[in-house]
Amino acid sequence: MKKTAPSLPLFDYVGEVICGVDEAGRGPLAGPVFAAAVILDVRRPIAGLRDSKKLTAVSREYLAGEIKAHALSWAVAQCSEEEIDTLNILHASMLAMRRAVEALHVLPTLALIDGNRCPVMTIRSEAIVQGDDKVAAISAASILAKTARDAALQALHLVYPNYGFDQHKGYPTPMHLERLQLHGVSPVHRRSYAPVRALLDGADAS
Repeated sequence: MKKTAPSLPLFDYVGEVICGVDEAGRGPLAGPVFAAAVILDVRRPIAGLRDSKKLTAVSREYLAGEIKAHALSWAVAQCSEEEIDTLNILHASMLAMRRAVEALHVLPTLALIDGNRCPVMTIRSEAIVQGDDKVAAISAASILAKTARDAALQALHLVYPNYGFDQHKGYPTPMHLERLQLHGVSPVHRRSYAPVRALLDGADAS
């Protein structure tokens, strides 16, 4: 039977104010990358927090509402397609996470970051691999980042309905790749990503 990693305490050190940080949208071919930072309130625990990818869309939306209602502080930030193409997706994700932390109205003393890298910030930070399924505050950030990005792609679908952003959320599914070939590159596609760049290179050569 597979053992699951135990959840870390919300406040890992006495006197620390900890925020959880996570991003959503590194893999898609289109749309911004989003990040969220959350400081949970130990007096108002939220049941059901876990990695957003392991939740249904309905559960994510419900929990996002609970987080926004009960957290001590939360913030969502993003980096645009242009920033992704200029900086690369890793650095853009780090920048989005830093922006989310800096937007909190409660100042944390320690940021717990999902993954194995930390953005450069003025506060201390610690990277936790698979933290979105170990630390409640990171799980909460994962949920806010994911629901914010999904809503943004729903909005992009209204502007660019030919691509089906409401269904695949920009990820390189067979449907998306087919629509990309059929309709060409939109203004919200990430030009540095290989399938998009290949189309642009082909257009330049013709």
